[in-house]
Amino acid sequence: MANHYSALKRARQTETKTTVNRANASRLRTQLRKLRTAVASGDQSQTQAIYRETVSLIDKSVKKGVIHKNTGSRYKSRLSARVKAATKK
Repeated sequence: MANHYSALKRARQTETKTTVNRANASRLRTQLRKLRTAVASGDQSQTQAIYRETVSLIDKSVKKGVIHKNTGSRYKSRLSARVKAATKK
């Protein structure tokens, strides 16, 4: 464990930031899971609504540094393709 005041403070800050980052990552994973379930169910209006929420959450995650910008773009592209394929059926 840290002994210096500055190291103790840094440890406290790290703990707080870790908690926030973990919550944001968990929220993103849950939303992605929810969208995949909606696509599988076949309900088009629900899928579209959840897709909009998911894209918004992905953008927020990129902004907060939870995921990289390119990763967010990749997620949105793949999810868009899935939603589009599901709505064509």
